[in-house]
Amino acid sequence: MQSIQNQLQDRLEAHFSPVFAEIVNESHMHNVPPGSESHFKVTLVSDRFEGLRLVKRHQEVYGLLTDLMQGPIHALALHTMTASEWAAKGSVPDSPDCRGGGR
Repeated sequence: MQSIQNQLQDRLEAHFSPVFAEIVNESHMHNVPPGSESHFKVTLVSDRFEGLRLVKRHQEVYGLLTDLMQGPIHALALHTMTASEWAAKGSVPDSPDCRGGGR
């Protein structure tokens, strides 16, 4: 069975043909068992995002990952950019520390 992280990588690369893609498993930053694959940060740079507002970009990603979002993935931090946006920005912010739900 392919890891969730590899499934994300394969699907995103096949659909978006990204200039840059980085999928980081951030599950270890949360209150989950060791080795979990439930929290991810995705940086995706693709020409397919040209002319799309941020919400439309995210909807396209979520639509592609519907089954994973209903199953093993609990949280997905998305950073979606065009190549020119990535060239201007060049990085994404660090994810905040987990607050553990109500803490």
